[in-house]
Formats: sequence, C-alpha cells, structure tokens
Amino acid sequence: MKPKNTLSDFVRDGLREGHSPDELRDALARAGWQGADIDAAMAVWVADGLRLPVPRPQPSVMGRALVMFGLFAITLVVVIWHVVQLSFALIDIWLPEPDRHAGGWAQTRIRWSMATLFVVLPLFAWLTWRVELTARQHSESHRAPIELRFGAMAVLVSILVLISNAVAVVYAALSGNLTAQFLAKAGVVSVVAVLLIAWFRTPVRKAP
Repeated sequence: MKPKNTLSDFVRDGLREGHSPDELRDALARAGWQGADIDAAMAVWVADGLRLPVPRPQPSVMGRALVMFGLFAITLVVVIWHVVQLSFALIDIWLPEPDRHAGGWAQTRIRWSMATLFVVLPLFAWLTWRVELTARQHSESHRAPIELRFGAMAVLVSILVLISNAVAVVYAALSGNLTAQFLAKAGVVSVVAVLLIAWFRTPVRKAP
C-alpha cells in the first residue's frame, strides 16, 4: 500500500472513531510524518458532524487541462531555449574571441530566436496566466498531480544544470580556457536555472 493511501485510510478511520482533525494531525506529526503528507491526507476527508467522514472531491486531469498544461510546458522549454540561444549569439558578437569569428552564423541565430520568441512568447504569457489563475483558484493540496510533478522535475533539472555549469567553469579555469565570453554564457545559464528554481519552488514544497 502506498504511504499516501495509508495516511488517507488512517485519517478516515480516525474520523470515523470520533477523533478530531487536530488530534489526528498531532498523532501523525508525533509518528514522524511530514507536514505536506499530513496536509494531503487531511484534505481528502471532512468531519462535518456525521458518523462517517465525508470524502472531498479530488483533482483530476481533464483533457482540456492536460492540453493546456502540455502547451505551457512546451512553450516554456521553447522560450528558455531561444532566450539562451539569443543571449549566446549576442555574447559572441559583444565579447568575440580572437581565434573565433561569430560571422553570419550568430546573425542567423539571432534572427531565428527573435522570430520564434515573437510568435511563441505571447502564447506562453497567456498560458502562464491561465495556469496561475487555475492555481490560485485551488489550494496547494488540490493542485493537479501533473503540475506538481512538472514543477519538481523542472527544479531537479535546474539544479543539475547549475551543478554541470559550475563543473564546466572550474574545468575551463583549470584548462586555461576561462574567457570573458565563457563566463558570460555560464552566467546566462545560471540565471535561467535560478529563475526556474524560484518559480517552481512552491509546487515542489507541496508535492506529495
């Protein structure tokens, strides 16, 4: 049996036996359960004076919501990729390296990234507004599982990117290849990763 099912059954049985939600919460905390797990289990049932606990409606991913959040995730990746590519191309022009010439390739990347962002960024802004509006209409414990898992995955990937970025900087320094251009690009990657962690930190704290 999964831990969340065990907690849910415990809360249901406890309410059925006449214990108050506060008593059950304290008992679970003393047993070592985390606050987020307790909140999720308590949110499943309502004690409203009946001799049986009443189940709350649980979140489910409907087709429209799934498409909406899928588009949000895809446009987020596209926006991040082209923001980084645009930043890298501008850095190649502004901080050129003596043995490398950015040339027309940097200009091509700039045009492609700007064209993509011109089309995708308004759609991403609208999808972000819709996702945030839906999140504000529901408590954290009733957010869709796909949203919680995506937030956790985004934070995990961002942390791995930060670690890899730091390793690359140290390796470049040890190899004598640490240039201003390299540091600028590493800074762009770090800023993007930190912003993603800050954006998705709340869903991760509340994830079951």
